[in-house]
Amino acid sequence: MRHLATALLACVAALPATAQPRDYVADHQGAILAEYVTLLAIPNVAPDTPDIRRNAAWLMAKMRGQGLSPRLLEGPDATVPPAVYGEWIVPGASRTYVLYAHYDGQRVTPADWTSTRPFEPRLYTDRLDRGGKPVAGLPTTLDPEWRLYGRSASDDKAGVMAILTAIDALKAQGKRPAFNLKIVFEGEEEAGSPHLAAILDRHRTLLASDGWIIFDGPENQSEAKQVVLGVRGVVGVNLTVYGPARPLHSGHYGNWAPNPAMQLAQLLASMKDRSGRVTIKGFYDDVTPLTAAERAMIDAVPNTDARLKRDLGLATSDGGGRPVAAMTQLPSLSVTGLRSADVGDKARNVIPASATAALDMRLVAGNDHQRQYDRLVAHIRAQGFFVVDHAPTPEERRAHGPIAFVSKVGGYNAERTALDHPLATAVIRAVRRRHADAIVLPSIGGSLPLYVLRDTLAAPSVTVALANHDNNQHAEDENLRLRSLWDAIRVAESIMTLER
Repeated sequence: MRHLATALLACVAALPATAQPRDYVADHQGAILAEYVTLLAIPNVAPDTPDIRRNAAWLMAKMRGQGLSPRLLEGPDATVPPAVYGEWIVPGASRTYVLYAHYDGQRVTPADWTSTRPFEPRLYTDRLDRGGKPVAGLPTTLDPEWRLYGRSASDDKAGVMAILTAIDALKAQGKRPAFNLKIVFEGEEEAGSPHLAAILDRHRTLLASDGWIIFDGPENQSEAKQVVLGVRGVVGVNLTVYGPARPLHSGHYGNWAPNPAMQLAQLLASMKDRSGRVTIKGFYDDVTPLTAAERAMIDAVPNTDARLKRDLGLATSDGGGRPVAAMTQLPSLSVTGLRSADVGDKARNVIPASATAALDMRLVAGNDHQRQYDRLVAHIRAQGFFVVDHAPTPEERRAHGPIAFVSKVGGYNAERTALDHPLATAVIRAVRRRHADAIVLPSIGGSLPLYVLRDTLAAPSVTVALANHDNNQHAEDENLRLRSLWDAIRVAESIMTLER
């Protein structure tokens, strides 16, 4: 909504001031949302460095106004998105924690968005697929179930906003954190954090701490908040299978010219069985088993599978009936995109020249991203493909068939902190102080480069996952339920003020 922020601020200006707010979030919802809309309106696609730096400048200005002495933590050169750092040092504090969120976002295809343009945030009365309608004007009360649509509304500018607004709340109430508070907002997490290790290493003295608290990820599908002790690793793969040097008439050449789309489909089908278990040799061999306490965490999670299937229009799920919380503790392989010629009203009667798939493999503790990639390549070779690490030359295409170009896209390992670690116990207490039913899990299904914190700074980490689980993260029509934003701010404040 183009004038949403202006309207919100005008409404808030008319409210009576309170010297000691009963609840900062309740008394400042309009102002908080107006500020958030302003931040969401700045495009933040990870590879677009100029826009990323515009976001960093906004964050610097906000943090400077809060007295956090912000600075940019630059990478090797100006083309690398910077991290934004700030601090609130408390005299006499015996602990130091870093609060982290990332301010970059996934790529967008504006034509796919039905709600709004990705960087023109807009409020709706409900989820669009449940009949949500645009909010006209500005009611005096903001319904906590309304949805704010826009790129990064949930992933992960919500984490950024929760941290910054919690600081506003403390300062407004004359409070201070219970520890030395350091803040890091990363600018290239959605690009795989390729320079994070170098940035951390360059500033290791500045970033010394007792641990990192990560604000990212969705609540549990039961709508309970989550404290997550670990995250999965990830490695991306681009896979292209080649056929004829140019597209051919499917009538004249069908049954004779190899069809790369069919070859790719058969190759992908060989990677999983009908239950969804990955059939690549060794794929599960080096998984670190869960402890008894970690298995108990998973058993305690409410089983929401039946409700999820109804909501998502699914008759069955992979995993032989095991619940989603259990399946996300295992490594996985997903096809995230397919392309070959055209479909629908653009389809033509051709045998395509090539077919491409994008894959991602999620990793758990014990997996190594390079080793999992090597296993995938070995599987492709075992299916009879000649594998190259470059676009094949005409001579290679004539000499070998079938032929596949396989390339690795980034990659990092999983990370997990022990349940009895002081950081874990402190964060769990802080979150449950606000949400007694909060769930604790060994790992969340998504990935963050938290292994870098351990490898570079010897720092443990715990993740607080608070966005609504149905937020369309990474997809079109990304959204955030307002209640989730209010809850995240209050949880951040609870974490900042938790004594030992």
